[in-house]
Amino acid sequence: MDLDPRLLRYFIAVAEERHFSRAAIRLHISQPPLSYAIRQLEDNVGARLLARTSRHVELTDAGHVLYREALTLLRQAEEVRTLVQRVDSGLHGRLRIGFVGSMLYRGLPALLTAMRTTLPDVEHVLTELNSHDQIESVRRGELDLGFIHANPVPEGVLARDLMAEPFVVCLPESHPLAGQESLSLTDLAEDDFVFFARAASPSYYETVLSMCVSAGFMPVIRHEVRHWLSVASLVSQGLGVSIVPACLSRSGLAGTRFIAFEHEARSVSQAIWPTLARSPLQDKAVALVARQFPSSAPPVSMSGGAG
Repeated sequence: MDLDPRLLRYFIAVAEERHFSRAAIRLHISQPPLSYAIRQLEDNVGARLLARTSRHVELTDAGHVLYREALTLLRQAEEVRTLVQRVDSGLHGRLRIGFVGSMLYRGLPALLTAMRTTLPDVEHVLTELNSHDQIESVRRGELDLGFIHANPVPEGVLARDLMAEPFVVCLPESHPLAGQESLSLTDLAEDDFVFFARAASPSYYETVLSMCVSAGFMPVIRHEVRHWLSVASLVSQGLGVSIVPACLSRSGLAGTRFIAFEHEARSVSQAIWPTLARSPLQDKAVALVARQFPSSAPPVSMSGGAG
């Protein structure tokens, strides 16, 4: 059965006007094509839809049923058309976003608020993952957008630097140096350290290790964990000291003190997304990232190991 939307619109006009001439005027067509279209529709459905008299038109029982269903079908067709157009323009769908925990203190909440405002019909699915896992997930198409600590990215992944900030020392509040405004790393040469796991981010592990070595000592690494907030949590429990991005000082974690020290290294955060096969929604999300972090560098693609 061919329920041509055009025929359904013609039928609805006749059903509502109860008159062929008025319906033809409403549709901006002449009456003969309208009469032919209604006969064609009746042939298609295999039932008489209208009872014609010399003065007006009445709906048959079958006509009443088709009128009701035709309104529903056309409304659903319009909703589908609108949905497809919104998906095609990047205004509807699902955005899969990965993030490292420190991004909660580096502007991610404000970015998500801007996304919800700009893309209200988009479902945002957030997953906390370390940088290495995010890079692999973006490369495989399992994430649409990721927020990581700066790492080399493989072919097929684009990266944009978002911000750079200094590292600070994280001490338990019971530590003898916890009251200092600044200190030297050499003051911690005898302390146990909590490190960001080498397996989760070789680049961060090496950065922190090199700062200690440059200060003249090899740190005693007692614990390695995969998230910066876990690093700070272990420190708060008195299980060691650490070197962390300055943004963690805004975490409000009880039992910790964050203290500046002299160094040149910076903790850099990046946004990453696929190079190819992007959707309009992903492009809109990337544009929002650039708008939210206006001082960020242009995107780059670098080959190399990810961690």
